[in-house]
Amino acid sequence: MTLERLQFDNAYARLPEYFFTRIQPTARRGTRLLDISPDCAELLGLDTLRLDDEPLRALMAGEQLLPGMEPLAQKYTGHQFGVYNPALGDGRGLLLGEVRTPHGPMDLHLKGAGRTPYSRFADGQAVLRSSVREYLVSEHLAALGIPTTRALAVAVNDERVQRETVEPGATLLRVAESHVRFGHFEWLAYKGDETGLKQLADHVIDRHRPWLRQHETPYAALFDDVVTRTAELIARWQAYGFVHAVMNTDNMSILGLTIDYGPYAFLDAYVPDRVPNHTDTGGRYAFDQQAGVALWNLNRLGNALMPLVEREALVTALEGFSSRLQQAFGAVMRQRLGLYLEQEGDAELCREWLTLLYQSGADYHRSFRVLSYYDGSEMQRARLAREIPDPAALAQWLERYDARLAEEHCPVEERLESMQAINPVYVLRTHIAQRAIEAAEQGDLEELALIRECMCRPFTPRAGCEAYEQAPPPDEAAVCLSCSS
Repeated sequence: MTLERLQFDNAYARLPEYFFTRIQPTARRGTRLLDISPDCAELLGLDTLRLDDEPLRALMAGEQLLPGMEPLAQKYTGHQFGVYNPALGDGRGLLLGEVRTPHGPMDLHLKGAGRTPYSRFADGQAVLRSSVREYLVSEHLAALGIPTTRALAVAVNDERVQRETVEPGATLLRVAESHVRFGHFEWLAYKGDETGLKQLADHVIDRHRPWLRQHETPYAALFDDVVTRTAELIARWQAYGFVHAVMNTDNMSILGLTIDYGPYAFLDAYVPDRVPNHTDTGGRYAFDQQAGVALWNLNRLGNALMPLVEREALVTALEGFSSRLQQAFGAVMRQRLGLYLEQEGDAELCREWLTLLYQSGADYHRSFRVLSYYDGSEMQRARLAREIPDPAALAQWLERYDARLAEEHCPVEERLESMQAINPVYVLRTHIAQRAIEAAEQGDLEELALIRECMCRPFTPRAGCEAYEQAPPPDEAAVCLSCSS
């Protein structure tokens, strides 16, 4: 199917008009497509798109909408670094429309679409640096099995945008099941709009969770669903060493998706208190704080839903968060360690592995990948020892690991194949994302596409891509990033 034949069913645009502002995108001079995700195109049911596709270029330039689109900027609020901010909303992005797909309705959202009534003092633009980062990580997390918004394409334009420096302007075409955030509900609750709160909850249930309608208390069931999906999301972030870095409630998806990528990072060495955002001086959104912050944010959502849900039901759901997170985290980590029979000592074996990585300063991702080739041989022990420079501690852990593997009764080849299918070769570390940004700035679209291809097939080694497997040089490790985008 071609882009022009997409069918739209814009349910959000049928909500009360005060939920949003209808507004047209601002045209961007000299817009050029940089890269397109075939995986995301397939999700939408589209045929292969090319960089010379004029309807896509014109859409991302803000020059020409597709038939059936009804662009709008959504209003929401939220807690930012723990403080409620009533003056939020889509400040530079527009929900263009909702596409019917084989996988259900999908939002098309243009980031960098221009100023809106919710822009405050911002310019409504996106820059190339942050757009490339979001484009790549959206598709990478999806490939890792982490729930996320997606990105169909990224484009650069001739606008010059002032951030810390003057940067090239860009647009990003984001795809998601929904852009409804915790902050949408907070906005309605803080203004005392119980009718609007109910209308939004009904929209989410009917559009995205219709099976909850059969529940005796569907709004309580919706909150419980959000708690579960958020717990499972954070568990996967933690298992794969992902730091979101700006977990404000307006950046929390009601569907449990990773959304709004700013100064995110993946761990290099296993440093639990890693903070990649240079403005987060107190470490509120550090890697090891993400579970606690998610629960705090869920409490804010629960407060917003109190007009619709009995307090006891809210408390019960919230009390289940930690156990659901631990269960989900344990399941992923057992898979990463090649353990398929759940046993009582598995959590301790996992903690000991993480302690070993932390105390030895080993690289988080390379250690898991090398472990996925471990067959008990001296050659593989030596290979692990090159990654984990603490021979005595490694030997102690491998002794316990060998004993645990013996209880699996799983053929070694089968275990290794399964581990290699869940422990990535390629991870979008900060220095790799920076390499992609520089390629885009220099017009090297081949390298940008190659990095995207590696990140979309992260478990499969590719010849000639060894540089993307490596940990960063010491002077590029643990870099702090800016929120500006």
